[in-house]
Amino acid sequence: MDVPPVVWGLTILGIALLLLFDFFFHVRRAHVPSLSEAARWTAGYVSVALLFGCGVWIFGGATMGAEYFAGYVTEEALSVDNLFVFLIIISSFKVPRADQQKVLLFGIVFSLFARTAFIFLGSALINSFAWVFYVFGLILLVTAGNLLKPDREEGEPPNNLVIRVARRYLRTTDTFDGDKLFTVRDGKRVMTPMVLVMVVIGGTDVLFALDSIPAIFGLTQNVYLVFTATAFSLLGLRQLYFLIDGLLDRLIYLTYGLAAILAFIGVKLVLHALHENNVPFINSGEHVPVVEIGTGVSLAVIVSLLVVTVLASLASPRGKAQNLVAVARRRAKEYLEVEDDPVRREEIYAKLAEAIVEIKKLPEKYRARIREEDKLMALLYRCRDVHDQSEAARRG
Repeated sequence: MDVPPVVWGLTILGIALLLLFDFFFHVRRAHVPSLSEAARWTAGYVSVALLFGCGVWIFGGATMGAEYFAGYVTEEALSVDNLFVFLIIISSFKVPRADQQKVLLFGIVFSLFARTAFIFLGSALINSFAWVFYVFGLILLVTAGNLLKPDREEGEPPNNLVIRVARRYLRTTDTFDGDKLFTVRDGKRVMTPMVLVMVVIGGTDVLFALDSIPAIFGLTQNVYLVFTATAFSLLGLRQLYFLIDGLLDRLIYLTYGLAAILAFIGVKLVLHALHENNVPFINSGEHVPVVEIGTGVSLAVIVSLLVVTVLASLASPRGKAQNLVAVARRRAKEYLEVEDDPVRREEIYAKLAEAIVEIKKLPEKYRARIREEDKLMALLYRCRDVHDQSEAARRG
């Protein structure tokens, strides 16, 4: 189904208005979103995406509707996985909590422009060369395999190409000045670390597009559906970050679920490529009679894999222990190295104390393993000592 230009125009206008609304009513004033605020706006953006999908189903038919929802669910799941990396980047650059919203929104806008370019490039390649489906399928299968490799050591800062290039060519101050991009040092106007973080977040998200765009093209080749599913999955990402950043480390099996989804879509793409085959050295350039996977089956498989992996993660005692340790480590570093506002520091310390209480309730085998982590224990003792010193100075 061809989408009229007026529909394209109204869709782009609507997305632009949502981004502007997000900036002027939420991000412009630096603040730490409450859990209820993040929950409300996450629910709002998800509702908009779902209502849009219902409209696609009604006006475009069941096939288009199923393709949109399959694409949206897949992109949203991949976006949640991307939040792990965003969390590490923001923590490693020691961005104050109240200033993180602007970083994330910039990354989302930058990513939306970059991914739109990738979408139209991918569409042009698909329309010109049927063998591109083989390439996309191979990319997803390789990515699925890479997801199963052991992760970097927890707490180790990322050091990908984007970060190395940004650090080399963007000279910034060592300290933040609120959420300002530029400040004055020694009478000169210079960039703050906020610029560097934004570039790293945006650039890293472009790298994520190398697997997310082939994934959604494996579910639909309709450019309008690819664009809207990608856009709506990105729009609510900032609010989702503040809603689930305390649960991200709990989803210990999500990576396996995503690997299975990408492998499934990769196989689907290869089967489609075989069905449309015109590569001379494969079956003499003739179509290969294979079974293709329908959109309804794809949607059911993707949703089932996500539900199973999320529920298994939330029910896992190891996942709970891992999440508590990660939260304690993150709060401790935030208390010691990032925040300097006394009120905010007290809030962080209170949350850290709550995490420690929960850690003490864990089964002995997990508590014993935590006690063996010398760096973590040293970090927690430092927080206690610094807090006691602050309390003593305040009282006396």
